Amino acid sequence: MLLTGTFIDEISHDIPHQNWGTVEWENDFKHMKAAGIDTVIVIRCGYRNFITYPSKYLIDKHNCYTPPIDLIDLFLTLAEKNEMQLYFGLYDSGKYWDTGNLTFEIDANRFVIDEVWNLYGHRKAFKGWYLSTEISRKTKGAIEAFSGLGKMCKDVSSNLPVFISPWIDGKKAVMAASGNLSKTDAISLKEHENEWNEIFDGIHQSIDAVAFQDGHIEYHELDSFFQINKLLADKYQLQCWTNAESFDRDMPIKFLPIKFEKLKLKLEAAARAGYDKAITFEFSHFMSPQSAYVQAHHLYNRYIAFKNQLS
Repeated sequence: MLLTGTFIDEISHDIPHQNWGTVEWENDFKHMKAAGIDTVIVIRCGYRNFITYPSKYLIDKHNCYTPPIDLIDLFLTLAEKNEMQLYFGLYDSGKYWDTGNLTFEIDANRFVIDEVWNLYGHRKAFKGWYLSTEISRKTKGAIEAFSGLGKMCKDVSSNLPVFISPWIDGKKAVMAASGNLSKTDAISLKEHENEWNEIFDGIHQSIDAVAFQDGHIEYHELDSFFQINKLLADKYQLQCWTNAESFDRDMPIKFLPIKFEKLKLKLEAAARAGYDKAITFEFSHFMSPQSAYVQAHHLYNRYIAFKNQLS
């Protein structure tokens, strides 16, 4: 299984900003295209006070800063130029991370969804939506938030596809700010199956695909969890994607580009499970030939050689 999609993490939460301008982004889309990427996903259009486009609503109501450039327009232009599709990620107010309650995100995004569709819905590359709030388990308000936001996105855009990218509450599911690399209270396979069966039952009519993050479990657990994910996705008629993380969760420095062997193991497990698509978080920092991390340049070379071998 090869990567055909990547997140774009322009409004970074815990990864250093690369300070790219139009030229660097244009070059990166060319590198993505060469790697076989046909889908780019803006992971979030804003986080707390920083935003990717000049949103009148977010600037007025959430005291967000006016961005120096309309990145959504830029990314749509570059996606169109490179014959890619773009999924738009919603706004993250940060209140969920502070409170554990997802209902705040519904209130903010009901306005963002309308505003964004009016501004960019006519663009050729605008092909779907990403619900940017990440969960792993039965988070308070998750079913209501995902079903409500997904329905809003679909209603305004004549049913364009919507997807989510939750994480698995495995041994490596520790806070980025923590010095720990693992924890003892990891979810069991049965708990994961039961909880996501309940969540999918409540949201499947409002989303089209699920891309579980693959970095929070051990490598020997990939097959068992992936099989459950595919089984549940099939049960609720959802596309089952993998979010193949291209950064390493096993290192004390958070976060560095992943060892190619580990990425290969994860993609091969997704292929065995019969997944429908592989996306990554994320190309520009961890796989690009122009990344600030030199290791990413080498990962790109190893991946291209792997891709060519399979072609």
